[in-house]
Amino acid sequence: MKIKTLIVDDEPLARERIRALIGAEPDVEVVGECANGREALAAIEQAPPDLLFLDVQMPEMDGFELLSALDPGKLPAVIFVTAFDKFALRAFEVHALDYLLKPFDRERFQQALQRARERLQRRESGDLSSRLTALLADLRPEAALTDRFAIKTEGRVLFLKIDEIDWIESADNYVCLHVGKETHLHRETLTALEAKLAAKNFIRISRSTLINLRRIKELQSLFHGDGVVILQNGARLSFSRNYRAKLEQVLGQMP
Repeated sequence: MKIKTLIVDDEPLARERIRALIGAEPDVEVVGECANGREALAAIEQAPPDLLFLDVQMPEMDGFELLSALDPGKLPAVIFVTAFDKFALRAFEVHALDYLLKPFDRERFQQALQRARERLQRRESGDLSSRLTALLADLRPEAALTDRFAIKTEGRVLFLKIDEIDWIESADNYVCLHVGKETHLHRETLTALEAKLAAKNFIRISRSTLINLRRIKELQSLFHGDGVVILQNGARLSFSRNYRAKLEQVLGQMP
């Protein structure tokens, strides 16, 4: 059976180059081309490929955001196509992820493709998700967090801006993102999000709650140092005395 391959790159010439090189590989079949991450997401969900040639840097939704929106247990093999410098490329090598540095030649292309063949034969996709997570942490100082979340819901993907979130509630290995009257489920732990969102004006006020500091309307004190945060949308969230000092300190430092 042929390796079903999807090419994702915003540059037409780059897609044409990859397609031409694949033409000389009898066991590889191009099943589609996409010019951005959103197109690729729809194509992958409709007909999952075996292999993905994925441009890292694309407008609107880049290669990393695309992978974050996919089911971690069903990721295809990935060959990154990138213009990153040699220092960033070291991260790909450390995490055993294949890449093609633009511009690349036929020999380098064939090397990456052969490694992808071997991985597909060994069915290593279960390990791919953890290696991608580690790669993102290395390449992006804020652990691959952009200014939005890609939320999969009811057969569509909702792009949710971080500054639109009022508060975040823990739900085991998931979190509930509260935005006005809407709630969206996101697969990530509250502890992991706390580290990522510290620079985005979010703070923990209890073991199960993060809040957007810019959504606070009022603080009310209760007994024994505990209290209540009232948000602009009317939500009332309890905070314990263990988190009170840090909350008041951070609020006092805000412009």
